[in-house]
Amino acid sequence: MTDDSRYRRGLEKLAEIDGRAGEEVVAPLGALGRYIVEFAFGDIYSRGTLTLREREIATIAMLTVLSGREKQLRVHIGAGLNIGLTAAEIEETILQTVPYCGFPTAINAMQVLREITPLPSAGH
Repeated sequence: MTDDSRYRRGLEKLAEIDGRAGEEVVAPLGALGRYIVEFAFGDIYSRGTLTLREREIATIAMLTVLSGREKQLRVHIGAGLNIGLTAAEIEETILQTVPYCGFPTAINAMQVLREITPLPSAGH
């Protein structure tokens, strides 16, 4: 498999997930952007087994837990919404991280979600 085919497959997957927004994020990164497209989207996101929904849920959870990744979290929340996750499902994903990463990181993630899509208080 050539790097060009990985890159093309990655761009197609990135567009499927995030429309033009994803390409706009990686385009100014030069070689790093190409590596992201080839590896993350051409290789990993293009695998079978997990659906795009499942991959975005996992990604949103990981970016929440890692903290300090709010810019990337914003992109992946948008991608999740683009592929059919609901704001409530994303909120629940963030809530699921609290026992493992604590309240501060979940608060940061919830603030990002609220900036993108305001939700009524769930009150669960």
